[in-house]
Amino acid sequence: MTPPDINSATFRHVLGHYATGVCVVTALEEDQTPIGMVVGSFTSVSLNPPLIAFFPDQKSTSWPRIEKAGKFCVNVLAGDQHLLCRQFATAGSEKFTGVAHRISNNGAPILDDALAWIDCSLDDVHEFGDHYMALGRVDSLGVGRSCSPLLFFQGGYGEFTLHS
Repeated sequence: MTPPDINSATFRHVLGHYATGVCVVTALEEDQTPIGMVVGSFTSVSLNPPLIAFFPDQKSTSWPRIEKAGKFCVNVLAGDQHLLCRQFATAGSEKFTGVAHRISNNGAPILDDALAWIDCSLDDVHEFGDHYMALGRVDSLGVGRSCSPLLFFQGGYGEFTLHS
């Protein structure tokens, strides 16, 4: 239960001060239809065995389809991919229109211009509040290109610049 002095607008505002990376989680349905959804809540969980997690909203229409596929790929978006992010964040079946991709050994789409990709088998799912935690066992992974990542911060998108 939420404490009475913490409303969802305040919670969102305060946590908006924490920049997050942006990923597109992809999968293929049995009929080979590609599925994709944007997530900003992605994290590594374990090195041995290699595990990752992301947190889909319970209202997501894409998540049940990805969960049913049982295998998925986390595609880390590059700083110049904010329009691609918006395309995948839009509801509907046209998410893959014009998006170059290849199919991983697990059978999930790897976006050609992604910064990095992590191909996984769904290991476990737990319900927490209004989201699920999807735990993935990493089967393969790689770096797509060398550039800055796409970040989400205070309601907008931007890039990261390294300072030395």
